Amino acid sequence: MNKRSTTEDPGRHVKEYALDKRVPIPGKLFDLRQKLGRKATQEPGFRFYALYDRIYRLDTLMTAWELVRYNKGTCGIDGVTIDAVMDSKEGPKGFVKDIQESLRTKTYRPQPLRRVYIPKSNGKMRPLGIPTVRDRVVQMATLLIIEPIFEADFEDCSYGFRPNRSAHDALREIRSNIKQGLTEIYDADLKGYFDSIPHDNLMACVEKRISDRSVLNLIRMWLKAPIVEPPAGKGKGGNVTKPKRGTPQGGVISPLLANLYLHWFDRSFNKPSGPRDWANARLVRYADDFVIQARYQGERLQNWITYTIEDWMKLEINQEKTKIVNLHHRSATLDFLGFTFRYDRDLNGRPWKYLNVFPSKKTMGKLRNKLREKTSSRICFKPVDEVVTDINKYLKGWSGYFNFGYPRVAFREANHFVRKRLIIHLSRRSQRPYRPGAEETFYKHLQGLGLIYL
Repeated sequence: MNKRSTTEDPGRHVKEYALDKRVPIPGKLFDLRQKLGRKATQEPGFRFYALYDRIYRLDTLMTAWELVRYNKGTCGIDGVTIDAVMDSKEGPKGFVKDIQESLRTKTYRPQPLRRVYIPKSNGKMRPLGIPTVRDRVVQMATLLIIEPIFEADFEDCSYGFRPNRSAHDALREIRSNIKQGLTEIYDADLKGYFDSIPHDNLMACVEKRISDRSVLNLIRMWLKAPIVEPPAGKGKGGNVTKPKRGTPQGGVISPLLANLYLHWFDRSFNKPSGPRDWANARLVRYADDFVIQARYQGERLQNWITYTIEDWMKLEINQEKTKIVNLHHRSATLDFLGFTFRYDRDLNGRPWKYLNVFPSKKTMGKLRNKLREKTSSRICFKPVDEVVTDINKYLKGWSGYFNFGYPRVAFREANHFVRKRLIIHLSRRSQRPYRPGAEETFYKHLQGLGLIYL
């Protein structure tokens, strides 16, 4: 993407808005997003009233299609896949023009969501609502237009699902706050956040910045779209439910709406009369996961959190998982975004402790389970080079994220475990015990097969 600077209002910092740097945004659309963000930054109370026609512009919709195609994803309730659109007679351009016409004539209606369940680390299932490819394109086009407006309002303490921000940025902020002495931490967990957001309250948040009724109607239709459950049995169709709360995970627009609703928690926290001022506390939030750091977690601060989340925002705190951690207490740890924060003894024997940040116990368990899956007996007849290539791809992605803090011990454990699993896998492939070549160790043999070392 070509980055551009603005000559307007040179004394004001202007944010760079980009959904995905791997998909270039056309110049006119890029300029429009910049202008929307600049207007929202300069006039915090301005409500945007002419956005709908920008959403169904051909360059907006084609860019939305490219983003949806790049993100891949499964089909919706209609069974139409991205590959099917690519291989159709009209192709992507005909597909997009059909969407454009339905938006222009205001005949567009979203189709029901397809319910999919994915396993969570605690053994439970996480519900997703998968829109059709067509609906994902319209949601992405809407996101391209409205995202810069809300980005101008979001607080610096928010890091999840935002352009040019990452989980590592949130982790750095937490580490910095701990080093400044804010070691008593309120580690929050919200119960079913995405499925519990009140629709009326959420729409009130949207309407603070957008007054275009056509855009508001699009968002309402997506929030109220029916959800089709998977078939209960052979020949039996799934139940259809009409949601009264929530913005289903799986939709393109859902992360922005979820961020927007919790933005008002961020804003209340950071305002002059909020806990940032009177408790000298700091909030770090990544989507619906957040921590509040202070020197002391007093009753006033805890009551403020409970009142704001449950009474004012009508959400629910999961009391079983929410806890207060004091990192100066012996063996106390904070787990956040897959990492553990803990004070450990100095490795050189000096009489002080250092702040250790490393992949958490749960993270390492997930890694081992994934590697067991990739070396299980079910793939016994898969060519060894394909097995190694698959493992290498996974380890590169895993280590790219967890290469933060002090991951050396975790990486060493991962190296040991993957080599042990591969030796078992190689031995399983033959009735005779597997042996590497003469004067060759298993380590060198696996290295020769191309296995990477973290």
